[in-house]
Amino acid sequence: MKVKAVIFDLDGTLLNTLDDLAASVNAALAQHDLPVRTLDEVRAFVGNGVRNLIIRAMPEKGEAHPMFQQVLDAFIAHYAVHSKDMTRPYDGIMDALDALLEKGAKLAIVSNKIDFAVKELSSLYFGKRMLAAIGDDPSRARKPAPDSVFAAMEILGVGADEAVYVGDSDVDVFTAHNAGLPCLAVSWGFRSEESLKTAGAEYIAHTPKEMLKIIDEMK
Repeated sequence: MKVKAVIFDLDGTLLNTLDDLAASVNAALAQHDLPVRTLDEVRAFVGNGVRNLIIRAMPEKGEAHPMFQQVLDAFIAHYAVHSKDMTRPYDGIMDALDALLEKGAKLAIVSNKIDFAVKELSSLYFGKRMLAAIGDDPSRARKPAPDSVFAAMEILGVGADEAVYVGDSDVDVFTAHNAGLPCLAVSWGFRSEESLKTAGAEYIAHTPKEMLKIIDEMK
């Protein structure tokens, strides 16, 4: 297998985190007497970091809303406690990760989720499978900037010609391309297959087994 390393997005790719994200968004909004959001609305809001999630969830004015910072702080506090209430790996993901490891691939996570949550969830659900788990940190530009992918590749000891990025959104496609990596997009996450094609994903997998097959066949 030519691919020596697989770098994954987290939310919508490895873990179905949507219910916990929506619960924390709505808890923060309700705490400040603001209208709550539907699950589908939150699904459309995620992907560009927690700050942008709350900007999009605010009823109007976004970041200029007078209660924006309070809602953001309330979300972070609630999610720190409740990030694992309903979150689970997608069916077939654990078997796929183990299959990649058996083939000698190195694995990592790069996400726009808050860094502490990425590291906590990675440790809890994936143990030592991931050699790096990198989230949103003020020291680096968030995706679609390639900074976090470069950091992961450095830890894994691979170049762009030896790695593939796997994600579920247009942001992931752009991130991969900005880092010089091919993007293997997955259709089971938070965005439509059509949006992934429009963004320019080179490959689209509909199941973790298909994801493995595509990685095996990469030349």
